[in-house]
Amino acid sequence: MTSVPTIHGLGAFPGDGSLLLLPEFDFPGLGCKRVGEDGVTAIVTTRDRKVVLLCHEGHTLTYLPTAVGIPAYYPLHPAPLPERVRAVLMDLDGTSVHSESFWIYIIKRVTARLLDDAGFRFSEKDLPFVSGFSVSEHLAYTLRTYCGNVPGATLARARQYYFEITEEEMAAILAGQGRKGAFTPSPWLKEFLLHLKARGVKIGLVTSGLYLKAWPEIVSAFETLELGDPLQFYDGIVTAGTSIKHGQSGTLGEQQAKPHPWLYSEVLMPFDVPARETIGIEDSSAGVLSIRLAGVCALGVVDGNIVAGGAAPFCTAIKPGLRAIWEELLEERC
Repeated sequence: MTSVPTIHGLGAFPGDGSLLLLPEFDFPGLGCKRVGEDGVTAIVTTRDRKVVLLCHEGHTLTYLPTAVGIPAYYPLHPAPLPERVRAVLMDLDGTSVHSESFWIYIIKRVTARLLDDAGFRFSEKDLPFVSGFSVSEHLAYTLRTYCGNVPGATLARARQYYFEITEEEMAAILAGQGRKGAFTPSPWLKEFLLHLKARGVKIGLVTSGLYLKAWPEIVSAFETLELGDPLQFYDGIVTAGTSIKHGQSGTLGEQQAKPHPWLYSEVLMPFDVPARETIGIEDSSAGVLSIRLAGVCALGVVDGNIVAGGAAPFCTAIKPGLRAIWEELLEERC
């Protein structure tokens, strides 16, 4: 009987199908690694193949393949739920604001234009790959999957269409003529944020989305909740490629967005709060990985692609919403 490997930073290998064991893997720059050789105790990938773990006794190296940008390696460290929580970092789409279906709709429109097929629709199997990651990752997936034989269907062309369609849709929304229900604050978001503020907890907002798409979402949600200026409320806001709080430095942009750790690392940096006293909240597999690789405890909310992508083992807990996270996990720790 094969023993169950222990993964440093995660614990015992789960048997729920979220993670898959590989006998060997060719790691760029490191060569082909095999289980049982050179101290390798396990090689593990998530269900969506977005991350590969090279496991040794006492340390785990995380490899992030990518269709765009630069592949990278990061250590995976344990990140348990802190006894005292002094900072909370929150994702935007799906966690703070429900808008994922709108952005999938935008990617669908881009793909339809590339195919010259107004009736194009995504299937259920596409959804984990067109949500939760960067725009370029989403577009690269659709190009590989649907546009391989389409002349001129390049990432540059897809991005051009994406920005044209996004500007068109945003202008319609601001004019009161756009897609209904595009940006809806998550249930209990206002109460959650006010509870954190009352306890003096630092609050950061993080998104892989570009400023062009992220800022209208944030403003719309705060207008709905009557919380005033988000720049004055949040202690830090970071979007892909752009930082919009108190002159902080810019980010590495889409090419190194989630699941890379840099967006979460950057928003936390000026808080003067260590990662061990911080938690991050996400609904996507890429976001959960980003939080964990930043050395922060990850909490998940349902309705995203955490389970579908195979990232559930990276979460300390997955809850139905923000109210459950506050009442069951944070109220006594803030």
